[in-house]
Amino acid sequence: MIGNAVLTCALIALTPRLLLPPQASAAEVAWDAEWERTVKAAEQEGQVVVYKIASDSEWHAFQKRYPKLKVNVVHATAAQHLQRLLAERRAGKFLADVIRLGGGTSTSLYKAKALDPLHSVLVLPEVKDVAKWFEGRHHYNDIENQYVFIYAAFPLHLLGYNPKIVDAQSLHGYADLLEPKWKGKITLKDPRDPGGASPLLFLYHNPQLGPEYIKKLFTVAGLTLVRDERQQTDWIASGKFPIAITAKADQVEDAKNKGLPVDMLDSHALKKDGVGLEAGGTMLALANRAPHPNAAKVLINWFLSREGQMAVQKPELNEPGYNSLREDIPKERLPSWAQRQKGVNYIRLWGPAVWDRSPITELVSEMVK
Repeated sequence: MIGNAVLTCALIALTPRLLLPPQASAAEVAWDAEWERTVKAAEQEGQVVVYKIASDSEWHAFQKRYPKLKVNVVHATAAQHLQRLLAERRAGKFLADVIRLGGGTSTSLYKAKALDPLHSVLVLPEVKDVAKWFEGRHHYNDIENQYVFIYAAFPLHLLGYNPKIVDAQSLHGYADLLEPKWKGKITLKDPRDPGGASPLLFLYHNPQLGPEYIKKLFTVAGLTLVRDERQQTDWIASGKFPIAITAKADQVEDAKNKGLPVDMLDSHALKKDGVGLEAGGTMLALANRAPHPNAAKVLINWFLSREGQMAVQKPELNEPGYNSLREDIPKERLPSWAQRQKGVNYIRLWGPAVWDRSPITELVSEMVK
């Protein structure tokens, strides 16, 4: 009797696994065991060092989820991080584990061979499942599609304008900026200066517009280049230059909240010509020779999990958040301009071809001779 009872209990315990296909069961055991080993090893390392730009709220969520792993965050601008990382490596110091950065910095670190393949440390099935991500794939900024992971992107705010002078409803496409009434009334952030080049990248790499359209902006629209974005916003408000390409959206919004006659054109207002999709500062990389490799592995997997990306999309109280490229996350909390729309032709502003600025800077230099 006792022997039969033991056999019955054993069969009951095995039933869930017997119901699973043999291959699925083996895969489930494999990743689960690997994850458990990684978390234990990470807890022995005790910390993870993150060099980052942008907000901190998701790191607080990670710390709460894994209290035995101390998150040491190094804050700086992208340029400062790049300078620091390269200087540390020249001195034989390898202090960073995970780097949260933008396209220009990631390109420089990739070329400097300062990164390890990030895709090789992905363990969680929900993270590896490309069906859960935008366009059914993982997006990377490097030519090998494995080093710099792009986890969030938002429709590009391209045009700032003065609503007292410019009727936004009259703008139906980018060709409207070439009308005679706007000649000499439009400014553009000089792409030869650091930062702020995404709108020009959109125009240049958009097959419906391209270099020929940019040339017309200079020759037909009488474009004026500026280097001070705050001055660009001031000029919108004063009416001197009532339309601005590459106006900083946050600066324009701040000026609008202060009562100045400025506004940003909705990201999808000119969607018939395509919409830029920006990934500014929303890239993740794994430093090579990381001092805490298991802790880095745990953080990266959590960060790209549904739980982690939910934390990314819900930062500080008054911040709009980032639009995760995970499509299995509700987007209702995001402002309408930051939401991606179905059926829109999005021009992705990332990848090695886009981050090669030389064709654009050469074109602009030629036009302003």
